[in-house]
Amino acid sequence: MAAPFSRVALIGFGEVGQTLGADLLAAGAAVTAYDILFANPGSLPSRAVSKVQVRAVRSAAEAVKDAELVIAAVTAASDLEAAESAAPHLPRGAFYMDVNSVSPGMKQACAAIVEKTGGRYVEAAVMMPIAPKRVASAMLLGGPHAHEFAERARPLGFTGVKPFSDMVGQASATKMCRSVMIKGVEALLCESMLAARYYGVDKTVLESLSDLLPVGDWEKLARYFVSRTLEHGTRRAEEMRESAKTVAEAGITPLMALATAEREDWSAGHKNALAYSNDLGGMLDAIRRNLENENAAAKAAE
Repeated sequence: MAAPFSRVALIGFGEVGQTLGADLLAAGAAVTAYDILFANPGSLPSRAVSKVQVRAVRSAAEAVKDAELVIAAVTAASDLEAAESAAPHLPRGAFYMDVNSVSPGMKQACAAIVEKTGGRYVEAAVMMPIAPKRVASAMLLGGPHAHEFAERARPLGFTGVKPFSDMVGQASATKMCRSVMIKGVEALLCESMLAARYYGVDKTVLESLSDLLPVGDWEKLARYFVSRTLEHGTRRAEEMRESAKTVAEAGITPLMALATAEREDWSAGHKNALAYSNDLGGMLDAIRRNLENENAAAKAAE
């Protein structure tokens, strides 16, 4: 059996990077991290270093130079840039685990960059929010190095990893196509409930949904989904644009995925409604008050 990874580098120190960093430190790995926001001492990644005591460095090159495993956990828009900044400095044979939510085409482009410099690219599709199970979260792995990576990563706590395909792209295709459905339902519920609240029929609509689609407590589901769009709308919109690219790469016009991205982006502008996150009606009313204030301001400006 191959030895577990002992030297790990994180490219990106947002929520996912911080979570994995803390768990890998607890498992005994030496962890180095780089985030472009480290240049700003007041940024969230900079402040997080005092809580998750990884060794913070000033460049991707410095972070990866001695690493056995590099984990790229950046925004979807920065995935290619992260691979380009790290790949030339990877020790030969180092593993590069890409956990970012991007299209299969983007994963394949990153794989080509990493493999060209002697690194071993592993596609990872994180199939659940990272918070509940943290490093043990369910992840589908892709690429020719997936099985060897899993063997060395599981002792560090990556117990949810599953080698899925020897081809790069199929794991992310699974996640992105699922996102079209899940985040599409989020966007639909948000739009439906806001309109239903205006007409005073929101509870009746939810009861009707329970009759048609008996998936459990629809009010609880709607409250959860609407709160997710408010809290994570910007990031989810970015992921949905990658989902739209995934659909387009399959030769299909991504009408629904792009519309979902717009609604997620819109929802992020009403984050103050999260003050009522335990009350669906309260959240909807807070959003509607925002809309009324915006409409009043627009009329006053005419």
